[in-house]
Amino acid sequence: MLFGKHINKFYIKYGLWLLLGIATLFAVDYFQLLIPECYRMVINGVKNGVVDVGGGVTETFDLDFLFRRVCVPMFVVIVVMVFGRFLWRMCFFGSGSKVERDLRRKMFDKAKDLSVSYYQREKIGNLMSLFTNDLETVQDCFGSGILMAADAILLGTMSLYKMFVMDWVLTLFTLIPIGLMFAAGMVVGHYMEMKWDERQKAFSDLSDFAQESFSGIAVIKAFVKEFKELLAFKRLNKNNEKANVSYVKASALLNTLVSLFVESVVCIILGYGGYLVYQGKFDAGELMEFIGYFNAIIWPVMSVTELIEMSSRGRASLKRVSELLDAVQEVDDKPTATDVTEVTGKIEFRHLTFRYPDGDYEALSDVSFTINPGESVGIVGKTGSGKTTVADLILRCYNVPDGTLLIDDKDVNDITIHSLRNFCAYVPQDNFLFSDTIADNISFASDTDERALVERSAALADVDDNIREFANGYDTVLGERGVTVSGGQKQRISIARALMKEAAILILDDSVSAVDTDTERVILDNLRQTRKGKTTLLVAHRVTTVQNLDKIVYLDGGKVLDVGTHEQLVARCAEYRNMVELQKLDEEEDNA
Repeated sequence: MLFGKHINKFYIKYGLWLLLGIATLFAVDYFQLLIPECYRMVINGVKNGVVDVGGGVTETFDLDFLFRRVCVPMFVVIVVMVFGRFLWRMCFFGSGSKVERDLRRKMFDKAKDLSVSYYQREKIGNLMSLFTNDLETVQDCFGSGILMAADAILLGTMSLYKMFVMDWVLTLFTLIPIGLMFAAGMVVGHYMEMKWDERQKAFSDLSDFAQESFSGIAVIKAFVKEFKELLAFKRLNKNNEKANVSYVKASALLNTLVSLFVESVVCIILGYGGYLVYQGKFDAGELMEFIGYFNAIIWPVMSVTELIEMSSRGRASLKRVSELLDAVQEVDDKPTATDVTEVTGKIEFRHLTFRYPDGDYEALSDVSFTINPGESVGIVGKTGSGKTTVADLILRCYNVPDGTLLIDDKDVNDITIHSLRNFCAYVPQDNFLFSDTIADNISFASDTDERALVERSAALADVDDNIREFANGYDTVLGERGVTVSGGQKQRISIARALMKEAAILILDDSVSAVDTDTERVILDNLRQTRKGKTTLLVAHRVTTVQNLDKIVYLDGGKVLDVGTHEQLVARCAEYRNMVELQKLDEEEDNA
């Protein structure tokens, strides 16, 4: 069985099913223990011609007795065991599957609320292992674990009681090796728990490496690094093999100890039981009955050791699952935060200083500027100057000090994250696309999937013609992360997705870098026409992307050097003017 903060409540939630399973298991075990009595009656009847049926009453062993006292009871036992085992499997294993479902849903719900920084620390392969291997282990431990524990208690107790009634000395002799086996099982079980944790971590590392290799296969092939990746995979695969073998060795040790103790009990029963028969205290039928009861508890004894092994795995996996469920939600709503029902698009930075949670330096330092409702503003600067950080903070991907970032003159920390992001549309640098149809990708952020609106958004992003060239048009299914389209097409589909939302605030983070200047010009012209009265932020490297916007914010080293129109910055900001001149030289060289 498995206990922990995140699983205890399921014993109550599915308590009725578990109680029904235990009751059915009790009935099956009770009828199962009638079989050794039938053995005794048949053996003694064949040998003596009469059978002691209890209470000092004897009956003649004939066909009528065989039918009434053996065949009919055995038939009833078989029927009860067949239907009973089906029912308790439904109860125990069904409950385990429901627990796995509920935990997976809870984990996914928690995962979607965790901040960006969590996913920067954790590897995808490890997270996928939590949702697959670890959850399956927890499910197995919950369903099968309860079954094994209940069966060991019920069948073991009833069997030992019947054995004790027959001969308490022989029963005590059989308990000594079993007690030693349990003690050894607890020690080995603790060792197995550590080995299972190592196994799961090794598998996570292997999964993560495979996932990264498959995602970056184009880069691997481009640099002819297939052999290098193969060697790295071979090393991780070897580590995974060692972890598995180490766990299997511990499991084999436990099973060997169990077999040793069980066989020693058999030797005791045959030795001392045979002596009792020789002394006339037992007859052959009673010895066979006693052996039948012991055979009945072999499964509970074996199940206890398997339960120890399973619990070791379950505790290790539950610990890993709990680390996700207990992860601190670094970016969360304040208790006093409220929803916003309307956003005009005013954004104000007030002396904002920000450092990433694991950063060694300030990504933004004393940043102050204002974006008025309906303005189109460019954010430019050198690589690493803090442009993307500005976009991330507006979307509340990270916490900011109170009073340093305001939306419509309201502290962003006083606005619920969901309602704030609901009024924003965002095109990130990586332009992530889902493995779905192009139409569904574009309508992803919208409440409607009306085809006319999808096509209009695609046209505004200047990608409509490209989409129609595909064999299935808007119904074309993209590969994982959109690998079936070019970089420029991926960017424009991402822009179309953001435009379809028609949000009050639109943020494009270097989102036209993969398109040519003519296409860029078309997209920017369409933005000017369709975004009138709405706030638009364009994070860019190229001056041509932002030079016709209402305002430009120039960042350098996380600080705002100047804010103004293109002409104003050229006139008074030397760093901006130098960037403009360098880009002009690059264009002239390209044209030459």
